[in-house]
Amino acid sequence: MGWAWLDGWHALSCNMSDTNVITFYDIPSTIPGNAWSPNTWRIRFALNYKGLAYKTEWVEFPDIEPLCKKIGAPPTSTKPTGEPHYTLPVIFDPRTQRAIADSVVIAEYLDTQYPETPALFPKGTHALQYAFMDAYIPALDPVWEFVVPQVCVRIRPGSEPYFRRTREKRFGMKLEALVPTGAARTEKLAQLEAGFGKYLGWVAYNPVVVLWEDGEIWGQVKGWHGGKLEGYLR
Repeated sequence: MGWAWLDGWHALSCNMSDTNVITFYDIPSTIPGNAWSPNTWRIRFALNYKGLAYKTEWVEFPDIEPLCKKIGAPPTSTKPTGEPHYTLPVIFDPRTQRAIADSVVIAEYLDTQYPETPALFPKGTHALQYAFMDAYIPALDPVWEFVVPQVCVRIRPGSEPYFRRTREKRFGMKLEALVPTGAARTEKLAQLEAGFGKYLGWVAYNPVVVLWEDGEIWGQVKGWHGGKLEGYLR
């Protein structure tokens, strides 16, 4: 895949006043094109789909919380300790002087603030959108045990120690031990195949980002459901 389009609107924004350019905060990686997180990808797709000029600022994992506090972006959840949890994606819109966090909240903001652009949530579909999110997240939940350990080899050295330390604390084990083996692996892959089957039944074809560009697991996944998932790898 060609990655030049990633910064297409960024190039446009360079010729515009900063008062008109949204800043989009994303997490860098070592893969071509830099962008990798499915959470931040949602907003990159949204900004491109709406045709809004923006610039990307890359933020390493340890710097996310300080950045959010600095620009006034709210936390998106609460840690088990009760402390606020700050995550990306985040945007800062200089037109309104607002920092917005959480992909769904950002999408709703963009639809409200820029009604002349294509809608991300078509009118009258909000209830359906939220119902879909509540359904698809559990359906694909087994994917994280396979994907999370791979993140460490794709993020930059500035993020890897922080990501490993915080995730191993969360899961109570080394990340490498998170990947199921033996009968548990077979069971989890069967659950994931069923989950992808539900997902394919809900959505029209749209390319998505998959972290399994190669390897044994992707070799299995791309053959599920008549090979439909292979078309989603971009």
